[in-house]
Amino acid sequence: MGGSGSKSKGFWPFSGSGSIDDPTKDGNEQQSMARVRSFPSATPFVLTRRSSMYFDEDGDLAHEFFEETIVTKNGRKKARLKRIHKNLTPQGIIKLDFPCIHVDFPVVLCEV
Repeated sequence: MGGSGSKSKGFWPFSGSGSIDDPTKDGNEQQSMARVRSFPSATPFVLTRRSSMYFDEDGDLAHEFFEETIVTKNGRKKARLKRIHKNLTPQGIIKLDFPCIHVDFPVVLCEV
């Protein structure tokens, strides 16, 4: 009952093939956990993430940087903030204080 579609492999080692007829998805938790354990380097926890903050030329760290400029219009001086886009370097990858569970982890951890 459903449309036809292609079965694609996931990028994560603990993601299934996406089909309903998958033999590991018959409700047997032992088989699905064995499939997860078959990849020793794959972990359901996320330990690092990419930071959204940047360093400027002075070494200050922030999400955004602004520069105050004076605009003269009709003889009146007005201060405006101009966003700086150049000479910013990203902070890079930072370590999380506590690990998070990956979004694509398919096992139910707690049942209410």
